[in-house]
Amino acid sequence: MNNNIQINFSLKGITSILIGAFIFVASYLIETILNGFLIDDNPLGMLSAETLEILIITITIFAFLFSSLTLFFNGKRTAKKQEHKLWSEKTKAATKKYFLGIIIIFASLLILMNLGFIDYITPTFLILYAVLLFVFKNKERKNLLILSGVSILLAVMCFLIPTYWASSLSILGIAHVAYGVVVKE
Repeated sequence: MNNNIQINFSLKGITSILIGAFIFVASYLIETILNGFLIDDNPLGMLSAETLEILIITITIFAFLFSSLTLFFNGKRTAKKQEHKLWSEKTKAATKKYFLGIIIIFASLLILMNLGFIDYITPTFLILYAVLLFVFKNKERKNLLILSGVSILLAVMCFLIPTYWASSLSILGIAHVAYGVVVKE
């Protein structure tokens, strides 16, 4: 049985580019919605706070869903190309770790939002995302530490400057795209 965990959770090439694009677009949409909510003449200003929260949570869920589907379909395509079995015991365990990490991230963000710690949502996400990337690094993919380091650095910036959240998420998206361009499949 092949150790094909690298196939299922590979952030090389187009996968990283797409995930970066999803992060970038989601952060842009959330920032646009929040700015529109604060402007009186904007139609988004008529939304209730609950509707606004649901809209932002939906955008975030779709970004994670599309990112997860990108990982899955890239793994499926690579496994077929290399004639490997897509699911092994190690990849099933890694998938469970991945979804556990996603659940922990979303639960933490929802708890912070419900407690009113809005300024800590983005830094917490960035730290937990860095931990998730760190969990999936291995001897062959030490360069994932670069993305983890960028996430931690951006989290520190968000703690120091709370209004830097949108820029931090945009930079993370751009870093993913750059990583995908540099680290080819």
